Amino acid sequence: MSNVLSTPILLQIRKIVFDKFNDTSLRFTNDEIFEILKTLDMTKSLAIDDMKPFFNKLHQDGFLRPIAQNFTTQWFKLFGEVEKTNCNSCNNEIHIGKLEERICPSCKISI
Repeated sequence: MSNVLSTPILLQIRKIVFDKFNDTSLRFTNDEIFEILKTLDMTKSLAIDDMKPFFNKLHQDGFLRPIAQNFTTQWFKLFGEVEKTNCNSCNNEIHIGKLEERICPSCKISI
């Protein structure tokens, strides 16, 4: 896998977290997210080890925070609840944490 982060996968992870784990008291794992991603055609060639850069990026962005790790399994919690909105610039539906900078994760324009 290339070292370049794929924005569509990052957007999919954000959507999964919004749909399934949008509560700051919940904890969830990269394995849970990966199992959901595997059902999508675009991620069939990925392995769990390929996911680390995506979760690192989401942590750097202030979307989620790691709370524990056991071998390849990482547990996370949200910094803040996630909200769904539309970006007026790229016209994508986006999911952004309430505590994140108000920048579209797709086109990088302020929202």
